[in-house]
Amino acid sequence: MIRKDKAVKIAAMLEEYYPETPVPLDHENDFQLLIAVLMSAQTTDLKVNEVTPALFAKAPTAETMVQLSVETILNDIRQVGLAPTKAKNIHRLSELVMERHGGTIPQTFEELESLPGVGHKTAGVVMAQSFGVPAFPIDTHIHRLAARWGLSNDTTVQRTERDLKAIFPKDLWNKLHLQIIFFGREYCPARNHDLEQCPICSWAATKKRIAQEKKR
Repeated sequence: MIRKDKAVKIAAMLEEYYPETPVPLDHENDFQLLIAVLMSAQTTDLKVNEVTPALFAKAPTAETMVQLSVETILNDIRQVGLAPTKAKNIHRLSELVMERHGGTIPQTFEELESLPGVGHKTAGVVMAQSFGVPAFPIDTHIHRLAARWGLSNDTTVQRTERDLKAIFPKDLWNKLHLQIIFFGREYCPARNHDLEQCPICSWAATKKRIAQEKKR
């Protein structure tokens, strides 16, 4: 099966599994989403949602966040991975949002990626979920599943993003990003996964891929 035909079938299946795609990170405004996504690197969404209420109660906006010390931010997010670095980035990011953008989250990839701690994936999530701009942020779930399903060659996240954008319609990107993540968490784990029993891997994965994973 060629990639585009495979993509059509996968998109249809994911729409059946996940017709609704709520944003998994709790937030009440664009600033909070940006901070939550920044914190989610090397940390589960569940853990981020556990620590953000205390932080956002103190500082729900960039204007209020800059009034906190880095130490105060760190105390609230200490349970997430790389907390000291993230606390510094959150504080400096908030300063720059105030200085450069008047407290409003910028709506371009370039401006977002110029902020401390904001990489391409984080910017893509904000552009997609806050502003509705078509993006295909690639996290570890999507990178892994794209390779398993033969949609990309598993080299870099940049290559995976390019490959998926080429085979899925642009108007589906933002929803598919979440649908693939949800499917990966529920049905397609990284380890001890039986590809031949998986609802999608069972027909989308190549025999070579199935053999490779059996050896792990």
